[in-house]
Amino acid sequence: MTIKEKINSALPTFGTFVNLSDPIISEVLGFLGYDFLWIDMEHTSISCEQVYHHILAARCAGTPVFVRVPVDDLTISKRVLEMGIDGIIFPMVKNAAHAKELLDITLYPPYGKRGCGPRGAVRYGLDDESEYYKNGHLKLCRFVQIELSSAAEDAEAIANLEYLDGCILGMHDLSGSINRLGDVFCDENLALANKSIKAFKDAGKTVGVATFATDKGTLQKYYDMGINMIASGADYDYIMKGAQNTLKVLKEVETSK
Repeated sequence: MTIKEKINSALPTFGTFVNLSDPIISEVLGFLGYDFLWIDMEHTSISCEQVYHHILAARCAGTPVFVRVPVDDLTISKRVLEMGIDGIIFPMVKNAAHAKELLDITLYPPYGKRGCGPRGAVRYGLDDESEYYKNGHLKLCRFVQIELSSAAEDAEAIANLEYLDGCILGMHDLSGSINRLGDVFCDENLALANKSIKAFKDAGKTVGVATFATDKGTLQKYYDMGINMIASGADYDYIMKGAQNTLKVLKEVETSK
């Protein structure tokens, strides 16, 4: 089953975040068995060139790559699309009209307004470019993030946009949009999240969440809310926690005499 088929069937799908620039990170994480790696360009210094290296590393490990592009950066979005990614994630979507505008740049005419020049997406000409324009580009997974109360309030219209595969909740930013930043499980924030979840589930589409949490309690709570796609944890956090634990053990050895 392809990642697109899994997403379109709203099956349990799990990924983790890549924030560091070295592609070895994606190679290592790719070997672990995640359904996808989330390469983040929104909150990191990762460049287009580094994204491409991450794609190659993840491809070596056989793991699909989703890229979160910077907010409303249509040039970067186009460059990333031409690399042959498996999914694109648009953050900070305001409403259905904004989501439609972003979706249009991922779709060739007559579906949308994407410019021609797929490059890596057609293996530099080894694949039939005409076929890619007709059907191949539709295999991309397309997500918008529900991180603003305005998007949550317009969730039903967003969910019913053609060629949109799902939404990904950003619970922290969503709480910030109602001036409750960090209070992700307050009643008002949960109401907005649940409104979005219902809209996308009613439309038969995937509902995701982006979280750095790795504890079972938090992840179970999200899953029990009806969320089927969870991106959790982060490369730098894995390194930090592992290093902290090793240092702790070393200090215990030192003081054991």
